This record gives sequence, C-alpha cells and structure tokens, in this order.
Amino acid sequence: MKRILALALLACSAWVHAESIGEVDTVFKFIGPDHKIVIDAHDDPKVAGVTCYVSRAKMGGIKGALGLAEDRSEASIACRQVGPITISGPLPIQEEVFSERISLIFKKLRIVRMVDVKRNTLVYLTYSDRVIEGSPQNSVTAVAVDRAKRIPVKD
Repeated sequence: MKRILALALLACSAWVHAESIGEVDTVFKFIGPDHKIVIDAHDDPKVAGVTCYVSRAKMGGIKGALGLAEDRSEASIACRQVGPITISGPLPIQEEVFSERISLIFKKLRIVRMVDVKRNTLVYLTYSDRVIEGSPQNSVTAVAVDRAKRIPVKD
C-alpha cells in the first residue's frame, strides 16, 4: 500500500515541479532581478508522451526578489507529443493538471486538460485566476491522438 501511495504522489508531483527550459529579460531593474519571460515544461502526469511548454511573465525588482510581486496574467501554452502516448487510465472529460501561485496569496496560473472525444484529441488550456476576479486572457493548444488508440474517458 505504501508503494502505491508513493507512486501516486510521484505521478502527481510531475506537474508540481515544472522543468525550467529558459528565460529572457524584458525590463532591466537596477535593484533586484530583471522582469523576465520564463518558459517551463510540464509533463502530463496521466498521459506519458505529452509535454506542455508554458511561457509567462515573471516580475522582478525588489518585490519580485522577495516573492511579493504579482506576475502578469498573460501566458502562452504549446503541448506536443514527445514520445509514444500512453494513457494511465480513464481520464475525466475536464481536469486541472497543474496550478502554480503567481502572486503571494491570491493569483494562480492553471492548466486544464479537456478530452475532445469526437476528435480523439487532448485539449490544454492555460489561464490565471484570482480569488475574487480572474482574467479572460488565455491560451489553448491540442494534441491529436492516433485514432487507433482511443482516449479512455471516465463516465
């Protein structure tokens, strides 16, 4: 039982710890780190062979260095098949697969996976939200799965 729990936690942590791919500076700051655009890779924990690349703004300066800055809502996502697709089990039609805090308390960046059953496609959406008011800015991408391998969905 402990082994099963450890494997489940390991699978869920794949999205929790995104892999940093790179970054570029956008605004020079005299004190503290510069404002940046960062790119992270997120492997889907339930769909081996699919990786999502997310670019987003990261605020610098003194507030950014202290973790007090609120990052901007703009983000872009591109998910690609990077190996043979293996689905660990039936997927919900819609499921949040990653979230990360982008302000001290109130704002989160989210990635949601949706299954387009008719087209046998995985659709990924990224957006940010706040406790009180979210942002309509979003980005979407899709990964088509070979029709010979139907995506199993939960009823």
